[in-house]
Amino acid sequence: MILEQLKKRRKELGLRQKDMLLQAGMTRQQYNRLETKGNPRLDTLELLAKGLGMELLLIPKEKLVAVKELLVEKARNESAGRNVTEERALSDDPWEGILEEED
Repeated sequence: MILEQLKKRRKELGLRQKDMLLQAGMTRQQYNRLETKGNPRLDTLELLAKGLGMELLLIPKEKLVAVKELLVEKARNESAGRNVTEERALSDDPWEGILEEED
């Protein structure tokens, strides 16, 4: 799933596999191997994510649904042309406390 997201992002940015040398410092062959065979090391994933303007996140399973709902809501607002930042007060942070432990 992670490698599918990296491939999708690369294509969204209009990049080819050979462009990854400039973006992430790896040759087309190295990048192609990752997209087709997978199993990259964590430091390689971090390098790719940085080159594609992404971040790696570890989300506790029990919080995954809440995180996905926030991302879907944000995507819907963006596709509707609404700027969520302008609509919400600074203190109305949807991420606030989402990963904190529940009592």
